[in-house]
Amino acid sequence: MAAVEVRIATITIASPDKRSSADVAGFLWRYITMSLPPRSNSIVSNPKVKDPAKNIIYRISMVFNSLTDQFTIAENLKANRRRMKIILELLNAEFKTWRRYTVDPFSLLVGTVLSQNTNDRNSFPAYRKLISKFRTPEQMAKANVREIRTLIRTAGLSKIKSKRLKEISREILKRYDGNVSLVLKKPLEEAREELLSLPGVGFKTADVVLAFGAMRDVFPVDTHVFRISKRLGFADKKDDHENVRKKLEMVTSAGKRIRGHTLMIQLGRRYCRARNPVHLQCPINCLCPIGIRHARHAQP
Repeated sequence: MAAVEVRIATITIASPDKRSSADVAGFLWRYITMSLPPRSNSIVSNPKVKDPAKNIIYRISMVFNSLTDQFTIAENLKANRRRMKIILELLNAEFKTWRRYTVDPFSLLVGTVLSQNTNDRNSFPAYRKLISKFRTPEQMAKANVREIRTLIRTAGLSKIKSKRLKEISREILKRYDGNVSLVLKKPLEEAREELLSLPGVGFKTADVVLAFGAMRDVFPVDTHVFRISKRLGFADKKDDHENVRKKLEMVTSAGKRIRGHTLMIQLGRRYCRARNPVHLQCPINCLCPIGIRHARHAQP
């Protein structure tokens, strides 16, 4: 839809009943803005235009341009929703259903903290060793921090993570009597804020616990999802974690977000790697701006 342009210098407003053109323009402005969003009335006059009637026309033109921009954004959102739907269908055909190793909220929290700044090959053995000895917040809170550090050494940053896990366990005992499920039953945003208030719990950790511990309809953003969403053009290069999550949730149908998270992780591990991505074999390269460019260059 082309931008609407009003050439105020060539517009005249007839006033057959001898009312001033400014009165007629004012009536026209009020009539138009009756059916427009309230913020349309906040469009200010152009100080360079002295004629009141022309100033009204200027404001009307700004309203139409604003509506044009809103229409373009809405159309882009529809297109991205259609593209995401096809992407998830293609990835669903490519990858098997992938499930988390546990659905227990506290164990999920422990495992996700251990996975910070490392991969599953390092974090999962550490998780199994730790959880085999300390399964509850009470046991973890009473454990010796040095023993925790020894058990989780393979996950890396064991000195920091051991302290975090002990602090988290103490807070869960203090606030929720050791029951993380009490948090997850709260309204989504409230539950998310409470999880984020725990020591060492960031956005990804909170969203993973919400998604897999309570099946809340969120789109956790890990390093793979963060990278892929920008390569696909669903998020901008400068977007932070929260902006990426919000944009992904806008274009992903309700009920498909957790599955979208797991599919993007598998895509990132097999094809859309941080280094040396496998563009030509990628199952969604025809829907990826970068994949399309590589396919063109690969043609003889």
